[in-house]
Amino acid sequence: MANTGNRQHGAMEYSDPPVDLDTVRRYRVERVRQQLQKHDLAGVLLFDQLNTRYVTDATNMQIWCSHYEARCVFVATEGPVILWDFGDMPHLAENLPTIDEYRVITPFYFFAAGSRCEANAKKFAQEINDLITTYGGGNRRLAVDRCSLLGIHELEQCGIELIEGQDVMEIARVIKSPEELELMKYSVQVCETAVSNMRDAMAPGITENALWAKLHETNIALGGEWIETRLLASGPRTNPWMRESSMRVMEKGEMMSFDTDLIGPYGYCCDMSRSWICGEVKPTPEQARLYQLAAEQIRFNTELIKPGVEFRELSRNAWPVPEEFQPNRYGVIIHGVGLADEYPSIKHYMDFDKKGYDGVFEPGMTLCVESYMGSIHGGEGVKLEEQVLVTETGYEMLTSYPLEDW
Repeated sequence: MANTGNRQHGAMEYSDPPVDLDTVRRYRVERVRQQLQKHDLAGVLLFDQLNTRYVTDATNMQIWCSHYEARCVFVATEGPVILWDFGDMPHLAENLPTIDEYRVITPFYFFAAGSRCEANAKKFAQEINDLITTYGGGNRRLAVDRCSLLGIHELEQCGIELIEGQDVMEIARVIKSPEELELMKYSVQVCETAVSNMRDAMAPGITENALWAKLHETNIALGGEWIETRLLASGPRTNPWMRESSMRVMEKGEMMSFDTDLIGPYGYCCDMSRSWICGEVKPTPEQARLYQLAAEQIRFNTELIKPGVEFRELSRNAWPVPEEFQPNRYGVIIHGVGLADEYPSIKHYMDFDKKGYDGVFEPGMTLCVESYMGSIHGGEGVKLEEQVLVTETGYEMLTSYPLEDW
């Protein structure tokens, strides 16, 4: 959980949570139980650290724990929420109303267990079996979001019917409560403060990595948690997209594009993208053309967002990407966002039959609208992205950092 001590960075003050965090926590665990009931499940076993965070709000070295099956949560549909941690550190779960019991996991990943993996997996599986027997009421259907083959095998050996759990959790997480939205808006504020500090630091001679570090520095100083990617590139590295920041020195007049993917205070994501010109110079006609096309795509597609609109319908009616930009087009038009990138993922219509899936926009969804313009003929590229909320009548912009007036 984020530190709630008083901090100040520029004009932004970081002190107490903007909402009652226990209200958020209870809402989230209830959302999960609604999905468990809907799918006739005895419970769900969660190893994905974003899912364990969503259910309990207890954190412990989330990135490190994402490498191993070191930490997990069991949610009974009718019964307790139990957190297994990789060490005996119950103080990390104190005063959290969503956790009924704290245990230390018997590790069955090779780094920790070595030759003991199989025996340890059997022991852990038996713990889960005992819980399902006690609280499942005869139901032995268990959703699991991710687990090694060894863990899966031992759970099945106990006679547990395993069900894919990622969809259970993605659908649970998709509708944000009013309190969640306040936490997300706070993360957006932190992110935009960090982006402003990046803008102040950008000048010819700075490296991509040094500029990217400004985003991290401000996020951490204001209570944020981590950043999921390193997507920042300058000059010729901006086309095609998806290059991570490097030691390249930026030059005057070059385009610089970045994507924040920032996990801010209280674990909520702000995923916005901007493109700037390095140095106090006007854009070239080509730079301006790319930027204007990207901005138009964002504006056009955002206006299509309304509750009740089907994913396929929005994809079909989306801004038509000019032919020269189609080969390098961004992978999605729109995607969901919460504790990180989440359901849904709306594909371009030319990709929809092969890669897309059906669904409907609902109030309470939070989304990111994407654009990337990089010509197949070469040159620089422009990346823009805005974060929005689906409301009862349309949408609300969550990001507000200004676009360029080119």
